[in-house]
Amino acid sequence: MSNDRRDLVAQMKNRALIYKETYDVLAEELGAAKAEALLTRAIYRRGQAMGKAFAKFAPANLEGLREAFLGSVPGGKDIFQPEVLKQEAAKLEIQLQGCPLKDAWREAGLPDDKVATLCRIAGALDKGLFEGAGFRIENRTWTPGAKGCCFLRILRG
Repeated sequence: MSNDRRDLVAQMKNRALIYKETYDVLAEELGAAKAEALLTRAIYRRGQAMGKAFAKFAPANLEGLREAFLGSVPGGKDIFQPEVLKQEAAKLEIQLQGCPLKDAWREAGLPDDKVATLCRIAGALDKGLFEGAGFRIENRTWTPGAKGCCFLRILRG
């Protein structure tokens, strides 16, 4: 693994642990449900801002969106390992096989239910990104027993 890739993965894992600490502090003060809702909303908003870069493909250029999105995935295809499962005129399906955020939470010894919660929160970035770009999205984040990580079904806007 190159130093640049190692540094990028370390930065992503650090971000994951910041999400965890932020969630924990909010949960202590406001309860788990409110903490998840607030952190999800904040991360969704960041995704919406990022989605503006992909708005030129909305509402229907899923091929252009696919190329631009895959070209922008941090670390290229090596880290998140995106796999295009389906490309149709009205639907694009991408399965992410890897995720340094999930890896960081598992390495920290978190129980599966908390990892799943943090995955839902982090997945708000993708939801915000594609909705902010003018598309619809169904994002199924990791759950215990599932393979890979996020499953993204992007639909015409």
